[in-house]
Amino acid sequence: MHIQTPEGHAIHVKDMGSGHPVILIHGWPLSGDMWEYQTLALLEAGYRVITYDRRGFGQSGHPAGGYNYDIFADDLAAVIEKVGAPKVSLIGFSMGGGEIARYLSRYGSAKVDRVALVASVVPYILKDDSNPDGVDESVLDQMQAQVREDRFAFLQTFAKSFYGIGLVSKPVSSALLDWTFALAIMASPKATIDCISAFGRTDFRPDLAAFDIPTLVIHGTSDKTVPIDPTGRAAAAGIAGAELIEYEGEPHGLFATAPDRLNGDLLSFLAE
Repeated sequence: MHIQTPEGHAIHVKDMGSGHPVILIHGWPLSGDMWEYQTLALLEAGYRVITYDRRGFGQSGHPAGGYNYDIFADDLAAVIEKVGAPKVSLIGFSMGGGEIARYLSRYGSAKVDRVALVASVVPYILKDDSNPDGVDESVLDQMQAQVREDRFAFLQTFAKSFYGIGLVSKPVSSALLDWTFALAIMASPKATIDCISAFGRTDFRPDLAAFDIPTLVIHGTSDKTVPIDPTGRAAAAGIAGAELIEYEGEPHGLFATAPDRLNGDLLSFLAE
């Protein structure tokens, strides 16, 4: 189904099952379908599972602008409102963690039971004087330039690093790489470029105080896309009571490289 945002843009939502609702928020440059392994596990465990495509991605509308976290948080609020449950749990992967952080700081946690940040960009990925372990801005500039030059070649190359091809002992299949490419090319080129700035240059450190509910942080130690020090470890240190689980040797796309472990950790956390 599609829901309408307050300004009239369409957000594509999949709402499956019954029980306590869990909203899965996808990463860049994919869509809600990236959660295939987790959706099956959650449904089989008796949860209601909601995925949605961020504006500009997948089957959602592709507006010319609005690719910033204040608007992304408003879109998430619209999805939560449509779910209609007293409480939801939120799981955000990569740039999807940013939606959670900004939603909590803009709307509070009254409708949220607990949250998980998986390989998330929270709290701040950009390297500067206050964040020496971050990613150099030239990397973001280069990514945007490569998308402009040949988005399709960039996405194929990016996926190999995303899943740690050549780094992990059990790499994903070539078919899964093809599936990842198929999801990624559905995105608007404008959204693909603009969201590099959104996830790469947004400072979520002021949002950390809004995490006043149980929070799980999961991150791979070999994540080359979103390095663990300025993100996962910093998030766990900055969020009161947060639990950090490090996946030794895992790359960014651990939802597919370590699905059984991730599913088990998420199910255990949701059941607490």
